[in-house]
Amino acid sequence: MNTEMSHWQELENRYFMHTVERTPLTLIKGKGAWVWDENGRKYLDFVAGWAVDSLGHCHPAVTKAVIEQVQTLIHTSNQFYTIPQVQLAEILVQHSCLDKVFFSNSGAEANEGAVKLARRYGKRYRDGAYEVITASSSFHGRTLAMVAATGQEKHQQPYLPLPDGFTHVEYNDIEAIKAATAEKTCAVMLELVQGEGGVNLPDKDYLTAVRAWCDKQGILLILDEVQTGVARLGTLFAYEQFGIEPDIMTLAKGLASGIPIGATLAKDKVSVFSPGEHGSTFGGNPVACAAGCATLKFIIENDIAGNVREVGNYLASGLEKLKQKFSFITNVRGRGLLLAMEFNSDIAQPVLLACLDKGLLVNRLKPNTLRFMPPLIIGKSEVDEALGILEQVLAGRIA
Repeated sequence: MNTEMSHWQELENRYFMHTVERTPLTLIKGKGAWVWDENGRKYLDFVAGWAVDSLGHCHPAVTKAVIEQVQTLIHTSNQFYTIPQVQLAEILVQHSCLDKVFFSNSGAEANEGAVKLARRYGKRYRDGAYEVITASSSFHGRTLAMVAATGQEKHQQPYLPLPDGFTHVEYNDIEAIKAATAEKTCAVMLELVQGEGGVNLPDKDYLTAVRAWCDKQGILLILDEVQTGVARLGTLFAYEQFGIEPDIMTLAKGLASGIPIGATLAKDKVSVFSPGEHGSTFGGNPVACAAGCATLKFIIENDIAGNVREVGNYLASGLEKLKQKFSFITNVRGRGLLLAMEFNSDIAQPVLLACLDKGLLVNRLKPNTLRFMPPLIIGKSEVDEALGILEQVLAGRIA
């Protein structure tokens, strides 16, 4: 692989803050599950903008909606009503168990809004309770408060001291949540599947036990569906698979197929913000909401969740076959089109680079773990191509 920096990569190195270890690839075009670099080479994309490009790159339905909206009204403040914002809120409420929506610009902002809402609820109904219980290995965003909420020390150490109000307990341990619940607890915030933490799945009955405990204690359950929502796991929202309903739910990544957006949804009894207590200049932007409407309508009307279940199972089966073939693969886990492959040593980065050289984009989740999160419209033939490249690369590790 040519490792020499391109013109654009050199400029990035000169002008951009070094906040991410980029894969040495400059992308200029995308269509469906494919992207092209500045030299015209084509790649199969199993990263999808970190689970953002739900309908793939430049999907016609989303592109059409964005172009029409840009030509009509790009932005106005939330001092005024706008139609796409109301339309997207209506779709979300009609297809979920929640009753009200607030739009922001990202998953971190959606989670900030959820915590603020829980604190406001605690102030009104739980004698000023403000503490939120979160889980180890969780990831809730990169604002200062959400770094404090995140249960990963590596994200927290550079920014100490952090805002207080968060208690971390072991994931999949209901007794730890019970022990941590106190008079000042207003909510428990969990990811249904921990994406950034390793694609960690909940134990059977864990989430129903958490829901029951929250009900018994009169505290709120916040579900962070920033990565798992919008059909990523094979249902429109992941909570549908676990037999529970949240009091508050957050969405972002896949909601508008690449246009920045976040959403905080809540039950009526929890929607306790008063005018002026929360807001966003760009949240609910007409262009972002038009993209969100187009994305959700296409997903719902074309049973994209069904495709995720079918093709996700097909991909998982293919990864399991590779695990049986290569002894250094120790685990394959996940659900729908959010899957991970773990190795017995820190080879994820060289495997990623070798896949890149053969035209496949994957994500290094940890030094010993790859993550696969292709567009939700991916087909079995594209999965076969990805598995073929991955098998070639892994065979090269023992050749």
